[in-house]
Amino acid sequence: MKISCKQFELELKHPFSISKFTRTSTPLMLLKIEHEGVTGYGEASMVPYMGESYESAAAFLSLVDWDKIQYPFDFKEIIAYLDSLAPGQPAIKAAIDIALNDIQGKLLNKPCYEIYGADPAKMPVTSYTIGIDTPEVIREKLKDAEAFKVIKVKLGRDNDQEIIKTIRSMTNVPLYVDANQGWADKIKAIDLIYWLHNEGVVLIEQPMDKNNLDGNAWLTERSPIPLLADEAVQRLADMDKLKGAYHGINVKLMKSCGMYEGHQMILKARSFGMKVLIGCMSETSCATLAAAALAPLCNWADLDGPWLTKNNPFTDPAFEDGKYILKNLPGLGLEGVTSDLFL
Repeated sequence: MKISCKQFELELKHPFSISKFTRTSTPLMLLKIEHEGVTGYGEASMVPYMGESYESAAAFLSLVDWDKIQYPFDFKEIIAYLDSLAPGQPAIKAAIDIALNDIQGKLLNKPCYEIYGADPAKMPVTSYTIGIDTPEVIREKLKDAEAFKVIKVKLGRDNDQEIIKTIRSMTNVPLYVDANQGWADKIKAIDLIYWLHNEGVVLIEQPMDKNNLDGNAWLTERSPIPLLADEAVQRLADMDKLKGAYHGINVKLMKSCGMYEGHQMILKARSFGMKVLIGCMSETSCATLAAAALAPLCNWADLDGPWLTKNNPFTDPAFEDGKYILKNLPGLGLEGVTSDLFL
């Protein structure tokens, strides 16, 4: 195998604020793997709070003995091998997994979504995310979201109702809410949840601190809206303790170490009777298409990465009527890769 990587700073169209921080860009490590004349592409989106960086990603790649990864790929064994090299670092592990899935699809001449048993006709609509901001800026952001049928709203500070009212002054589309652990008082939280229900909110991610299992379970028992674990669930091993504490989970490939384990999490959630939202970090078309390949297996999708950024280096994915259109192309179906990207 021949490996190439590229440091890339993904610039956001607007400053992105959640309950705990604000950022204007996201460091990525783009990955190219060549195997038997076939090239696969992967991506590590290293949002700061996850603790990964260009330096850590490069150091991890230097640990990998690529001779240990042989086709046909056994992704369970591959992830176990990567985990044996160093704990954590799920984003760079996801980049490897995504690139290998891209290669596998091209060698089989099948789209990744077909390999994972996903029906493109069952693609859910995807949401467009609005970060915490002033009413004036939120109105500007909403103008960028006109092609979307659902808006996802970041909450978790003291102006939650103001944000919702601002959005409702401009649109009546369904809303997803992500509190990012921002609610500390469960009584105030349940009152707000009922208010949000009346405002057309469809789901809420991570209402309280990820370590407050009892508090989140208390809300789940009483909530008229599905409550989903986000920060509380990263990988398959996290899921057993969540059964009964949430209505569902948010799967993100940058946390699950890629497509294989993300798919395993979807299957396990189904076995628990839980619902699934498939989400993303700040990502290019590469990682977003990897998640889109699994999206038809999920209840909801939040895959807006390419539309929140200014310098996506690839062609934007096909998108129509609020949904991704999965093309009949082998692998990820990534388009617009230029020859100079990895120079």
